[in-house]
Amino acid sequence: MSVDHDSIKANDLFVEGKRLHDAGKYEEAIASYDKAIEIKPKFADVWDSKGDALRGLEKYEEAIASYDKAIEIDPKNAVFWHNKGFVLRVDLSRHNDAIVSYDKAIEIDPKYAKAWNNKGVALNQLERYEEAIASYDKATEIDPKNAEAWNHKGNALSTLSRYDDAIACYDKAIEIDPEKAVFWTNKGLVLVRLKKYEESIASFDKAIEIDSWDADTWRKKADAL
Repeated sequence: MSVDHDSIKANDLFVEGKRLHDAGKYEEAIASYDKAIEIKPKFADVWDSKGDALRGLEKYEEAIASYDKAIEIDPKNAVFWHNKGFVLRVDLSRHNDAIVSYDKAIEIDPKYAKAWNNKGVALNQLERYEEAIASYDKATEIDPKNAEAWNHKGNALSTLSRYDDAIACYDKAIEIDPEKAVFWTNKGLVLVRLKKYEESIASFDKAIEIDSWDADTWRKKADAL
């Protein structure tokens, strides 16, 4: 059996690039990925990881181009579509385009809870709240321990003034991850809207206990007093 030395070398460069990326050395990571691509141009995972590193450098359009190259090589990889959607949504505020990418990821892998959750966030940004809630519901159905999806659903329900339902979602998020200050803060805000001031202050206090440097939560607590 012949040994594919080029593939071994390209993989070594890929692993080295990942190590550099994890250390925050994005330029060096990209240099390593480029060497891997030079040896093995159709190494889709390298193109995807290069996109991640370019995002780290805030080179968002170049990151999209790199994800597109990964997708061109392996169009059935749900993660590549999701990663492209993430940059489109978070960094470029291109929410409709992000939804297209998330939908592709979901079409490939209908059980991809993270894609359902992030699609919900994009829908929420477009003020399509009922659709967002349906997307969060799908995420939590697939992964009931997805605290972020429960929190995001709570936010959408709060926007629709469905405060009791929102609190139930925040409680679920808190049950899963009680050390996430923002969940307690969000619950506190809804309790204020329900004029349950003592309970809101207790919720803000819990957020502050977790993250005492969060000036915004201190301000919200002061408003509730």
